[in-house]
Amino acid sequence: MHPEAYPLVERILAATEQALNELMGNPGGLRNLSARDFTDERFGLPTVTDIIKELEKPGRDPRPEFKTAQFAEGVETLNDLLPGMILEGAVTNVTNFGAFVDIGVHQDGLVHISSLSDKFVEDPHQVVKAGDIVKVKVMEVDMQRKRIALTMRLDEQPGESNARGGNNRSSGKENARPAANNKARGKPANSSAGNSAMGDALAAAFGKKR
Repeated sequence: MHPEAYPLVERILAATEQALNELMGNPGGLRNLSARDFTDERFGLPTVTDIIKELEKPGRDPRPEFKTAQFAEGVETLNDLLPGMILEGAVTNVTNFGAFVDIGVHQDGLVHISSLSDKFVEDPHQVVKAGDIVKVKVMEVDMQRKRIALTMRLDEQPGESNARGGNNRSSGKENARPAANNKARGKPANSSAGNSAMGDALAAAFGKKR
């Protein structure tokens, strides 16, 4: 409590006829007080109300609870990432092509606009904002370029590069990229992002970020 509020607290103590150590943390002793009875030209109703609440619950932090992502143990670098991993992360930036998410490996991953939701997304800002805590799945990791492709569509599977075109196809747009199944081409599911449609979108998005 700020020292400037001490005169007000003294008036409250006088009205309740209690010592400070008896009143603090004792809601019963403050229950019948009206904040309006203590307002004046110096202390308005909101201030008096806050001070009474502080006396009821001393040490209360009026700020909303700050949430942080719970990074997975043992996942600290790109080398620790594997396609299919589901991780918790924090959105660090939202652009017109998707959202960048910190998953605790010192390199943000990209959730492309088409992987933000099962529904068509016209504007990523309508789905997420910076600071949001989200669950993501690792789709691809390009070690050479230090790029991570993520999805918030947790049923999406690594190697399903058609995910990059699925969002646009649902809207009827013509710039959808054809589906390309890496397994059908004889390539492993965790092949380089640059060899798939997802990699193309990822490279373009990171290029725009710069």
